[in-house]
Amino acid sequence: MKLSVLDRFTLLNVLPKEGNYFTLKIVRDLQNELGFSEQELKDINFKEEGAGATWIEADKDIQIGEKATDIIVDAFKKLDKNNKLNIEMLGTYGKFINCE
Repeated sequence: MKLSVLDRFTLLNVLPKEGNYFTLKIVRDLQNELGFSEQELKDINFKEEGAGATWIEADKDIQIGEKATDIIVDAFKKLDKNNKLNIEMLGTYGKFINCE
């Protein structure tokens, strides 16, 4: 799946911090895939500016398995149910949740 820099940051923040052993192993692997290497941060010209950040947009093809997708969908559904979604999450949310 092609994910933007914002998608990747969003997913890193949405993934559960707690769960059972198998879920957390999948989450850890997914975090490694979604994360940014030092070289990639240089390539996208990532800069933190106060409370925000800027970068040059670049998509990355990331393999997300069925169970990892289920974990992401569940996390988004919980945020939605608890009115915890924010505007920056909408694009990524739409890639995983069928909104029609």
